[in-house]
Amino acid sequence: MRAVDIITRKRDKEELSPEEIRFMIENFTKGSVPDYQMSAFAMAVLLNGMSHGEITAMTLAMAASGDQLDLSEFGGRVVDKHSTGGVGDKTTFIVAPIAAACGLPVGKMSGRGLGFSGGTIDKLESIPGIKTNLSTEEFIQQLRDYKIVLTGQSADLAPADGKLYALRDVTGTVQSIPLIASSVMSKKIASGADSIVLDVKVGRGAFMKTLDDARELANVMVAIGKLSGRKVIALLSQMDQPLGHAVGNALELKEAIAMLRGTGPEDLHTHCVDLAAYMLILGHAAQNLDEARNMAQKAIDDGSAWARFREMVKVQGGDISFVDEPMKLPESKFVYSIFADKDGYIKTVDAREVGESSVMIGAGRAKKDDQIDLAVGIMVYVKVGGKICKGDLMFEVHVNRKSDFDLVFEKLKSAVEICVEPVDPPPCFWDVIGVN
Repeated sequence: MRAVDIITRKRDKEELSPEEIRFMIENFTKGSVPDYQMSAFAMAVLLNGMSHGEITAMTLAMAASGDQLDLSEFGGRVVDKHSTGGVGDKTTFIVAPIAAACGLPVGKMSGRGLGFSGGTIDKLESIPGIKTNLSTEEFIQQLRDYKIVLTGQSADLAPADGKLYALRDVTGTVQSIPLIASSVMSKKIASGADSIVLDVKVGRGAFMKTLDDARELANVMVAIGKLSGRKVIALLSQMDQPLGHAVGNALELKEAIAMLRGTGPEDLHTHCVDLAAYMLILGHAAQNLDEARNMAQKAIDDGSAWARFREMVKVQGGDISFVDEPMKLPESKFVYSIFADKDGYIKTVDAREVGESSVMIGAGRAKKDDQIDLAVGIMVYVKVGGKICKGDLMFEVHVNRKSDFDLVFEKLKSAVEICVEPVDPPPCFWDVIGVN
C-alpha cells in the first residue's frame, strides 16, 4: 500500500477503505507519510468530501493513534459535552455540575482558547492552584469518587489530530467538514465518554456561519457517533450575538458561578438548562425533555449543582475561597463604559466584533503561544430584540491600559446596530439533530 495511490483515489472521488485510511493516519503519525503527502490528502478530502463510513474510519484511526480512556467500569453512563466554540461560552462550568448533581458521571477534557473563541481551561485557571493537567489515573479516580472531572486535554490523546490540524491550519483545509468532524469526534471517542451532547454554534461568532453548514457538520458528527457505538445529540445554537453578558476569562467564570447560585442572564440560563437536559436524557437519568429540564433546574435551585462545582475545584487543588468570594478573582485596573447614542431596538450585536475586541485587549490569543490576561474582558448589556434608549449602557470594557479601550471603542460601537422598528430575538437553538 502506498500513500500516493490513496491520495490519487481520493483525488478521483473514489471511496477509500478503512484499511487505506488507517494506513494514512498511522504512517502520518509515525512520520513515514510526510507532511506534503498528508497536505495533498487533506486537500483531496476538502474538494471531494468523504462518506460517513470514511469519516468514521478516519475518526477511529485518529482516536487509536494515542491513549484511549477505558471508562467501561461506569456502566455506559459517562456523559460529555462539546462546543464548537463561541463568544461568551462558559457553559461547561454550569452544565457539567448540573449533570453530575443529577447522578451522571461527567468526564470532560477541554482545550485552551485560540482567536476569539475562549478556552474553558484558560477560564478555569483564573482560580489559583487549580490543577488542569490530570493524569489518566487521576481522571478516572476523580470520576469514581466525585462524578465530575474537568481537565486539559492530554497530549497523548489522539496525537494524529494535533499533527493533522497543524497542517490544515497552513494549507487552507480547515473548513473541510469531514476533517472538522473527525477532529472533534476522535478526541471525544479517545476520552472515553459513552454519550456526547454537541453544541454546534451558528452565526457571526462561530466557525459555521450558516445554518446549512452547521446542520451538515452536526449530521456528520451524529453519524460518526452512531457508527462508532456512541450516543450523540447535536444542538444548533445561535452565535450571532455573545452568549450571556461576560466575555473574558475571569469575567466568564464569575458569571458561571452566579448562574450556579441562581442568578444570571436569561439566554445563558435557557441554554444551559437545555444542554444539561439532553445530557440527562442520553445518560438515561430522565425519560423526556420536560422531566430532564425540571431535574436540571432543581439542581440549580437546591444548590446541588453549585456544591458539585465547588467540590470539583477543591479536589483539583483550587483555592475554594476564590469561588466562594468571586470578587477575589482577577480584576482589571480600569472599567470603561460605552453608551447608546440613540433610541430604538437592537438589531445586531456582532459576536465576532466583540470576540475580536476581547482578543485585542488581551483576553484571547491571536497565536497559540500568546499570553492572555485573565482579568480583562467585555461585559455586553444589549441583546437582539431589546429596546434601548439614548444613554443606556451597552458595554463595560475591563482593561489594564486605557490605550486598549481606545483601541476597541469604535469596533464595539459598530458591533451594535440600532433600528427604528421592533426586532424579534433569535431562538436559543435552531434545531436538534440525532433525537430518536
